Amino acid sequence: MIETKPEAGPVLSLAERDRRWAGLRAIMHTRGLDAIVVGSFNGRERLESYLIDDFLDAVVILPQTGAATVLAFSTQRTSRTLESARRGIAPWVDDLRIGAGGAGVAALLRERGLGEGRVGIVGFGPTAPGETEGLLPLGFHRHLTRELPHLAIEDFTRDLTDFMLVKSDEEIALLRFAARVSEEACAAMIAATRPGVNEASVYAEILRTIYRWGCETRYPNLSLQSGPDNIGWGAPRWALRAEPPRVLETGDMVQAEIHTLYGGIEAQVQMSIALDPVDDVLQTCERVAHESYAAGVAAVRPGVTFASVVQAMEAPLRRAGCWSKTPLAHTMSFGATGFSALNREQLAGTREADVEGQITVGIRRGDLVLRAGMVLELEPNACIGMQRVNVGAGVLVTNDGCAELNALPTRVHHHGGLLR
Repeated sequence: MIETKPEAGPVLSLAERDRRWAGLRAIMHTRGLDAIVVGSFNGRERLESYLIDDFLDAVVILPQTGAATVLAFSTQRTSRTLESARRGIAPWVDDLRIGAGGAGVAALLRERGLGEGRVGIVGFGPTAPGETEGLLPLGFHRHLTRELPHLAIEDFTRDLTDFMLVKSDEEIALLRFAARVSEEACAAMIAATRPGVNEASVYAEILRTIYRWGCETRYPNLSLQSGPDNIGWGAPRWALRAEPPRVLETGDMVQAEIHTLYGGIEAQVQMSIALDPVDDVLQTCERVAHESYAAGVAAVRPGVTFASVVQAMEAPLRRAGCWSKTPLAHTMSFGATGFSALNREQLAGTREADVEGQITVGIRRGDLVLRAGMVLELEPNACIGMQRVNVGAGVLVTNDGCAELNALPTRVHHHGGLLR
């Protein structure tokens, strides 16, 4: 097969580094902090990357004044940065050291004269779904505080993640590139999905497209589920346990959540394909999900609250008697998330009743006021009983409304090439 060579994506400048550092230092000054400590700690968002435009499994110390320092646990990680520099791509940080644990951070703070200073640490608070209690390792905290018993430590988690919510022009360029690759991945999914093919083949074509464009994925990398009444979500079962990939059949909904990552910026989409004929219930869910997405697009503009967008997206579900399994919307990156409590009485007596009955759903940080440069993922899912349709993509908040970042995943694609 002859393929065209994908073009290279945009890159970030040192001016973008300076913008990020200056913005964070302004917050540090307001809070009276001498430095912040940001580590990946194997978290979903790889938060160190925001400060260094790199991922080294490291901890970054950004002082109020002076250069930042990277503490990596392995020379193999730092060698990657040195190789980029050899190719003429300037690293954001020149001071690369080994020793990323709490004791190593303590030694560096002591070297900087900050052993009894005030330091903000990212990781005490929520950093991603599944990390609601933070991601800071106990051993890291124990070693840091043992070495520096007079160090004043404060939580800087929300300060960082909220600062990240508003994208710069350079970040928006990365976002649009990632969204374009997500669109290509959706087209690959359409081409690969048909009765008789198994889930693994579809999964492979989606990821192949993302990687050949020079992009990555972010956990859970790629959610993929199929069937006429599969209410489950997340990575396919065969990716997590010894279970054969399901073979697609006529009547299925084949649904994916694609997490395309470029330069630390994620462009997420929800792609659904119907292997016709699908039943009347799925057709209703399809219509409601699309109406919910359109309502969200109409509601997004600067100055409104995140909750108002979620409530607008709920209206079609309320009218149709649908419930939702996953959020209707969330910010990109971590911040606000909108679950709906509508119409869950229909779960009584179903296989989902026990598990769904154990949670209280609602809107996290609904009072967040939208600003130009923020990105929301509108991902309406309309469920009736155990049947579900999920569509959606990112929208960029603009000065007078929003800009949609994708087209294919905002509707269900029907096998045979038709969009309803």
